[in-house]
Formats: sequence, C-alpha cells, structure tokens
Amino acid sequence: MLSPKYRSCRGFTLIEIMVVVVILGILAAVIVPRLLSRPDMAKVTKAKVDMKGIEVALGMFKLDNGFFPTTEQGLQALVVKPETGRIPARYSEEGYLKKVPVDPWNKPYIYLSPGSHSLSFDLISHGADNEPGGEGFDADINSWELD
Repeated sequence: MLSPKYRSCRGFTLIEIMVVVVILGILAAVIVPRLLSRPDMAKVTKAKVDMKGIEVALGMFKLDNGFFPTTEQGLQALVVKPETGRIPARYSEEGYLKKVPVDPWNKPYIYLSPGSHSLSFDLISHGADNEPGGEGFDADINSWELD
C-alpha cells in the first residue's frame, strides 16, 4: 500500500504529453528551416565580401598601372605579374592579393574586362547551382548588383 505522501504525486496523462509533443513539433517546423538556411545565407554574404575585396585589389592594380588586367590575364594578374598581353609597368612587388579566391561553392569567380555591364570589369559567381541565372541561393551574384 502506498503511503499518503505518494498518493498525491501523479504522472502526466497521455493527453498532456501529446500536447507538449505537438507544441514542440510546431516550434521545430518553424525554427528548423530558418536555421538550415543560415549556411546558404552565409555563403552568399561571403561571395559578396570576396567580390568587394577583389574590386579593391583591381582598383589598386589600375591605380598603379593605368588599366585593368585583361580577361585573358584574369584574376591571376592580381597575384603574379602578367607575362602576356599588356604588361604592367609599375606592378606591386607584393602583388595585390595573396591568392585568387574561389567562390563559397569552390568555383572560380568569372572575370570579364572590359565587362558587359561595366566599362571596367564584371565579376560573377553563378551561386549554389553553378549555372547562369537561378533563383534564391542558386541566383547569380554579380559585382554590378552588390549592395
């Protein structure tokens, strides 16, 4: 026989447990998708920051040499002095970047000089799907559209 002290302690009913499980399920359905999209949002932000850094390096290259690297010379011209095409006369000994960055999806940034959207240059990342166009996280990230 149970002592009177233990008779007043009762457990949870099945309905109470089910209500708690439903509430947790609703919270998970709302919060989990937001948390899962954070890495994708971070990659888009990183691509934009990379592009800004490349733009600064390209500006320094032009300031020193009077022109932007050609499409053929590419972004590699910011790391080592080009030996083909128009050779820069006042190339910085340290270069303008330590290495050519790749986008957050491990694809090279597309560099066009002169650009089709800008007289100087265009930088493009094709986003998560690595295909032109796209929507959401698959959308292209373009230097002429940066915030």
